[in-house]
Amino acid sequence: MQPLRLWLPRMTEETRVRDAEALELLRCGELLELGARADEVRCFLHPGVDVTFIVDRNINYTNVCVSGCRFCAFYRSPGAPDAYVLSEAEIHRKIEETLGLGGTAIMMQGGLHPELGIDWFERLLRGIKRRFEIHIHSFSPPEIAHIASVSAISTKETLTRLRDAGLDSLPGGGAEVLVDRVRHAVSPHKTTAAGWIDVMRTAHRLGIPGTATMMFGSLETLEERVEHLRRIRDLQDETGGFTAFIPWSFQPANTDLAAGHVAASGADYLRVLAVSRLYLDNIPSVQASWVTQGVRLGQVALSFGANDLGSTMIEENVVRAAGVSHRLTVEQMVEAIRNAGRRPVQRDTLYREVKRW
Repeated sequence: MQPLRLWLPRMTEETRVRDAEALELLRCGELLELGARADEVRCFLHPGVDVTFIVDRNINYTNVCVSGCRFCAFYRSPGAPDAYVLSEAEIHRKIEETLGLGGTAIMMQGGLHPELGIDWFERLLRGIKRRFEIHIHSFSPPEIAHIASVSAISTKETLTRLRDAGLDSLPGGGAEVLVDRVRHAVSPHKTTAAGWIDVMRTAHRLGIPGTATMMFGSLETLEERVEHLRRIRDLQDETGGFTAFIPWSFQPANTDLAAGHVAASGADYLRVLAVSRLYLDNIPSVQASWVTQGVRLGQVALSFGANDLGSTMIEENVVRAAGVSHRLTVEQMVEAIRNAGRRPVQRDTLYREVKRW
């Protein structure tokens, strides 16, 4: 593997990792050396042995979706026997339980429901904020674009009204791979790559931070993975609004892409994680996706550039629908981090310390 340039945060175009270098590392970088270099970057940004995690809950407020993504085993068409929209009372019950377990946030995500407009979401958010002191990290960019379309208003107005009603930050879901060739193949009815970027750009300009994700291992090429990373890095250069990057591998079971599709290996995951840490020199945190990879590989990921183990996942339904289910209590999360030789630190959504274990 050819030597990389000296890594520094927010490198100039002359010194930061270039696309061709990232592609070479994805293709043939020696895995352990790649992990060691990514861990050096992690140490530079996060000196010491702290590993952060959050206690929160993913509330899927509806499974009704008109997108019909080929990689999703969770969604239901309108009118399906098991289609649902959670009542406000049920959502409030889930929030109460989350707070009782020491949670600090909820992440609400759902399908692209054809009948839920901006008024429904404003009412939901205001009802939550009146009753609970909790961070609302909710609604992926495709959901925002869909709400705007259903409501016949602009993305900016949609985000402004949601922010004023109580939305605190945006999750990076629905990015998949930010290349339209791939999106047309796996999620043809979702917003385009440029549309995803535009929602996040608008949110950042309105003071709404967010995370960025990549679901890899479906139908994309290595070049397209790098293109995705470049779009994320370019937007972060522009706005600085991303708090973290979370790559996770496509889980094919129970999806339209299942036939003949082999899930990405643990080595593939670690390679993508390490390259992401090296390439995304302007995003402070990289999260290990133990929910898709399992706890043991999540521990290994802490030596491949990750500084965060994400959520304890009080509730998770989308990945579970694809046949993968991993759950952790707070105590199990703390033990997993300690067994990896690191110090567990509970954080909030904006990476502020809540408790040091």
